[in-house]
Parts: sequence; C-alpha cells; structure tokens
Amino acid sequence: MRFPFAAPLFAGFCFTLAAAPALATPSFQSLAASVTVEAPAYALSRLATDVDPRVLQLALDARQCAADSLGQAPSPRLAVIDYSRPSTEPRLWVFDLAANKLLFREVVAHGQGTGENMARNFSNVDGSHQTSLGLFRTVDTYNGKNGYSLRMQGLEPGTNDAAMSRAIVMHGAPYVNTQLARTKGRLGRSWGCPAVRPEVAHQVIDSLKNGQMIFSFYPDSGWLKRSPFIACKARHAQPQQVLVARNDTTPAGAIAGGGSKAAPK
Repeated sequence: MRFPFAAPLFAGFCFTLAAAPALATPSFQSLAASVTVEAPAYALSRLATDVDPRVLQLALDARQCAADSLGQAPSPRLAVIDYSRPSTEPRLWVFDLAANKLLFREVVAHGQGTGENMARNFSNVDGSHQTSLGLFRTVDTYNGKNGYSLRMQGLEPGTNDAAMSRAIVMHGAPYVNTQLARTKGRLGRSWGCPAVRPEVAHQVIDSLKNGQMIFSFYPDSGWLKRSPFIACKARHAQPQQVLVARNDTTPAGAIAGGGSKAAPK
C-alpha cells in the first residue's frame, strides 16, 4: 500500500517541516515530489511522530538498496539521523523493524566543523571535523578514549567511505548534555562522530552493533544527486549497478589506541 505524501494524511501527527526550514530547499522539494511514502514508512512515522515520513522512506529505500547491492538480507534495525533539525532537539531514532518498535529517540552531536546548533557543512575529509552524510553499516564495538564505541563503515564512495580511516564512530560524550545545551544554545560538538548522551550510549550502541544500518540525512543537493542509495528504486538500479564502498579498512590506531577523533567544544 502506498501513501503519496500530503499534509492532510498526517494531520494528526506533529511533523517538523515548519521548524526545519532546511527541508524546504529546492533540491529536497524536487526529490520529495517523487517520494511516495509507503506503508512501512508510514508505520514508522506513527512510532516517531516528529520525523518527516519522506526521510523515513528514503532511509528504508537506502537500507533495501544496500542489502540488494551487498547480497544480504536487510538489517533488522535502522537508525535515522536527521541533521536538518537543531542539535538541541531529538534527531536520532533507532527502530527495530522486525518488531515494529521505536527503541530510542535521542539528541546526537554533529561535528565541530559542521555548524553551531544547526548543521550546515558535511565532509568525508580527515581533519575537517565535519559530519558525513549517507548510509553506514555498523561493525564491531571497542573500548577506547571515548569509552564504549561503535565502528561505522561508510557505504557511499566519496561521501562517507573514509569513516573508518577518520575513526568516525558512535560513542557517548559528556558534552551531549541537554541541560547545558539550554544555556549554550547548542549541544557540544564532536570531531565528526555521532556522539550521544553517556547515559544511553551503551544501550544505543548495543542495539546497533554488528551489521545494522545508520542513515544520516540532510537536504544537501550534491549528496542527494550522487548518493547510490537515494531514489535507488526510481532509477531501477540492479545490484551490480550500485557502487558501494567495500574497501574501507579499520585504522590500526583505532584498534590499538581505541580513540575516535571526537573532542568537545
């Protein structure tokens, strides 16, 4: 069953299109016009009523496209991060798709070079201290300089495939503090890692480890055009036609030193 996106259909829910003007960019609106919200995304939007259902649809499509490309079953769990929302608001949602449950709804930090309260800039370059967009597959966990951490493999060439060499991981951080954010006007920032509150870090990481998917969204025109997973079904791409980054390696320093590059500021 398909649900073409229309405001009246979701009138009973509290979506944040007006509060997130980034979603009104021409590039996203052009894409959104062709996004048909299907039943699974609609079901997730009832669990997390503050997520744009079109973003959920893109995330689900990306997950399926990656599974087809990699010759694997789709991951049972999916994390969606919407960086068009302020850092002071929840913008990370973790779904158990097999059980149709919302496991977590959390704030998450972006990179120091990405912006203040609102994310603006994204990069795949080491030393940029910026967040990367796109689809990631989780790997294993380790204990490092930032405590219990989750390695993330970027699947999009040129967009996030340097994640492991940059030591971009999910971890807890004391600067992800909503009370301090009220005073400062933003969360503390990482060096590119999606850092979460220390109080929930272990549980969130355990829910996502070992081959789950993380979809990091922002209506960036360049990424929307070049991502192999955006509008994948619309392009009728076959698995062999989708270029997926496969040669990302874990840096020795990330294993031995165990430290993601994530300093608060």
